[in-house]
Amino acid sequence: MTTPQATKKTSAAAKADASSTPTTHSVLIITGLSGSGKSTVLRSLEDVGYFCVDNLPLNLLPAFLKEFSQTSQNGRKIALVMDVRTAGFLQNYSRVCQRLQRQGYVLHLLFLEADERVLLRRFSQTRRQHPLADRDSIVQALRQERESLQGVRQMAHRILDTSLYNPHQLRKLILDEYSEVEPRQRMLLHLISFSYKNGIPPEADLVMDVRFLPNPFFVEELRPLTGNEPRVREFVLGQEETLDFLKQFQEFLDFLLPRFQREGKTHLTLAIGCTGGQHRSVVIANVLGEHLSQENLPFTLTHRDMAQAAGG
Repeated sequence: MTTPQATKKTSAAAKADASSTPTTHSVLIITGLSGSGKSTVLRSLEDVGYFCVDNLPLNLLPAFLKEFSQTSQNGRKIALVMDVRTAGFLQNYSRVCQRLQRQGYVLHLLFLEADERVLLRRFSQTRRQHPLADRDSIVQALRQERESLQGVRQMAHRILDTSLYNPHQLRKLILDEYSEVEPRQRMLLHLISFSYKNGIPPEADLVMDVRFLPNPFFVEELRPLTGNEPRVREFVLGQEETLDFLKQFQEFLDFLLPRFQREGKTHLTLAIGCTGGQHRSVVIANVLGEHLSQENLPFTLTHRDMAQAAGG
């Protein structure tokens, strides 16, 4: 029988929860078997904009979310990896979830698992020790863990078997299913024009040397100008070999970029170099940026050496 005092106390607690700072944060809790890919999933979610935390204890979750709500923009998605083998997790998880849901949080539990033979192979390849294998064999540890997590598995909103996925395939799956950005816009292309005198940008993934193009440096009235000036642009683009090069190079990029995107790459740096980083590389980088803009692809454009350039 519920006493009036208990009812009053329960109502007060519910009212306190409801009056907490409203939020629309979506919280994805990731757990599952050791070796099933939790770290890969978490890193992939971070790349699509989730705020990610690894190994957060359940008892710290309410305090963390309260602090996060006060300091972060509303609507930011959160992904957490939790070790559910801690004592009392099953009993406390339901209670904590109900409290957070009353405060407006949307919680989803993703459980990762894999076939025993696959997990054995992964531990062998990475040479990592299973967290429960201190006294038992790894096979016994895997079976003990699988049995102990059955209760959590039954509570999961989604169970993902990663047996057939390598890390790249698992990453692609997560990007496809959890990213709100269409695949072709997930990769940011950084265009950098540079001078070979100052060295190739160390962050470059691809380098294009355009020193074979006619050099405006040897046209006296163009020498002090940069590739951002219309007269220099007209000179560089007025050469037939420049137009032939741009046509073929743009087709090459149109072929190449989707394949990098398909591999889950989020950043790609293309460096365009000429002798001084002032004329030719600037023009070509600008034209490539215009091409990417027409294709509605995200990019940044930096002329690294243009301001200090001298010599083409």
